[in-house]
Amino acid sequence: NSLGSGLDTVSIQEVQLGLQAGFKPSDIIFTPNGVSLEELETAAALGVRINIDNLSLLEQFGNKHPEVPVCIRINPHVMAGGNANISVGHIDSKFGISIHQIPHILRITALTKMNINGIHMHTGSDILDIEVLYASEILFETAKNFKNLDFIDFGSGFKVPYKEGDIETNIEELGDKLSKRFNDFCKQYGKQLTLAFEPGKFLVSEAGHFLAKVNVVKQTTSTVFASIDSGFNHLIRPMLYGSTHGISNISNPSGRERFYSVVGYICETDTFATNRKIAEITEGDILCFKNAGAYCFTMASNYNSRFRPAEVLCYKGEAHLIRATETMEDILRNKIDVKDLFTQEVATVLQPN
Repeated sequence: NSLGSGLDTVSIQEVQLGLQAGFKPSDIIFTPNGVSLEELETAAALGVRINIDNLSLLEQFGNKHPEVPVCIRINPHVMAGGNANISVGHIDSKFGISIHQIPHILRITALTKMNINGIHMHTGSDILDIEVLYASEILFETAKNFKNLDFIDFGSGFKVPYKEGDIETNIEELGDKLSKRFNDFCKQYGKQLTLAFEPGKFLVSEAGHFLAKVNVVKQTTSTVFASIDSGFNHLIRPMLYGSTHGISNISNPSGRERFYSVVGYICETDTFATNRKIAEITEGDILCFKNAGAYCFTMASNYNSRFRPAEVLCYKGEAHLIRATETMEDILRNKIDVKDLFTQEVATVLQPN
């Protein structure tokens, strides 16, 4: 917030967190998927920007609140992203309104007389090829159908490096190419618009590291396992997305490298790395997982009734605890004690009327 960013939010809870963090409502855009009209109305009442990605809600919201400015999320039918689970702009995606349904959008906006102030797209995360932003031409063509836009939002998906030698999105090249094209579009459009991006992961992914202690080093017939005091309850990305996270042994950084499969303590297969070269590991060592600043803690859970870990902020060379490790009190906090109910039921059976 202090650096002048805005927020892209996908739930009413994220909207409320953003407001509590001091963001102005006008600097928050609400881009949900498959939510109820009531949740959309709650966000609108808070004054944040509304982004709608389906025809049904567009019509319902337009009929009830034509005075509220609305952004429209289109689906450009572009396949991008490093994994099917994070590719959200292809033809079979649940996200966005198909570009082939532009006539339906225009009919709804004309009949409801609603105010469309933005056009948005998001093709996916981990975009490898900058040229996939040819989808920008689709966005510009779509924008020409709406005469009172304030902004165009190109979404996110910028690639960050996950391993040595990995490529990343060249932001300078992207800026050069897209700025020129955007300025040309604004001249054609007859109005200067705002160009927005959502580079959240690109900004914070490399800023976070995840530390875990090695509980057991286990040799099988063909594999050496390093079992850590964690699992996909803390870091699910390798299991869910097939993502690669660099792993280093910070307890023995200069040790002789050996091949290890790093696994967790969950009751299912939770493999972080297979046959990965890591400095020699002994029980009690601390392993450091890189790129844990985005989609890591926020996707953590209490699966197997395990606690979620502490969070530490390193700022100006000093460590500050910003979230405590959970306790059994946290696990039990929202559970309702029903033993009295069963006690009464047993008593009724033993002493029937």
